[in-house]
Amino acid sequence: MAAPLFLLAPPRSYTSLINAMLGQHPQAFGLPELCLFNVPLLKDLWIRASDEMSNEAKTRQGILRAVAEIYGGEQTAATVKMAQHWCAARQELSTGLVYQEIVERLHPLVAVEKSPSYTISLERMQAIRAAFPDARYLHLIRHPVGQCKSVMALNEGAFALYVNAIEFLEDRAIIEPQIAWHDLNINILNFLAEVPPELQMRVRGEDIMENPREHLAAICRWAGLRDDDEAVEDMMHPERSPFACFGPINALFGNDPNFLSGPTFRPHKVKFPSLTKPVPWRDDNQGLKPEVLALAHEFGYQ
Repeated sequence: MAAPLFLLAPPRSYTSLINAMLGQHPQAFGLPELCLFNVPLLKDLWIRASDEMSNEAKTRQGILRAVAEIYGGEQTAATVKMAQHWCAARQELSTGLVYQEIVERLHPLVAVEKSPSYTISLERMQAIRAAFPDARYLHLIRHPVGQCKSVMALNEGAFALYVNAIEFLEDRAIIEPQIAWHDLNINILNFLAEVPPELQMRVRGEDIMENPREHLAAICRWAGLRDDDEAVEDMMHPERSPFACFGPINALFGNDPNFLSGPTFRPHKVKFPSLTKPVPWRDDNQGLKPEVLALAHEFGYQ
């Protein structure tokens, strides 16, 4: 079966858009956020949540939408119900085996996925490698200030809170998203140190936004995919992905709601915020932490 391609990045790093773009390549299939490697067994995606609208329940909507589309040919309330039965029949299987079955079903297309939650721990990414020794990894990076502002604009920084990106001041505790930006990228770097160089690539999301055709073609060459004009043109239309919209009522999400609301791509030059000025999500005139600044410089941000 064709080895899958995983995008590794903290959330709000253009992952939804670029995953959908790569998934529109004629030799690829862009998946929603499966979140499978967050847990050991498939049933573990169901164990923690009884409320269907809880955050835990939302993490399993990607697998339901994927199975509905791949095995049912469409995403409707009925095919999502079928997907629930499909998962129930495999509930005792490891998530690695379930993922391998999906990848085999998609062969010869290359499965492309991003679940930012994979980057929370080294163990989750190592589980990917155990299931797919030949998988490729695209380390997608974004300017720390831009990424952090985007995190804080979504549900009042809920993801940063979820990964304990909290700073304790003398009189209060605050959500500090740059902690998550730094720590999740360090997790990725530590994981990629175990991966052969030819199976990994680092790309700045802002560069793809400005020169998408050039950088998408370069990614294709690295991934062993066609890089001709027709293939690149297909990737310029992420809105054509079957997952670039809200799903049926019993599986609405499976991706960033902002992307689902507006998946069309328009090339644009991204303005880089200052690395040295006070950051806009704090009210105490503080800027980026030294370790964040050093990593940003390593990633080519000035």
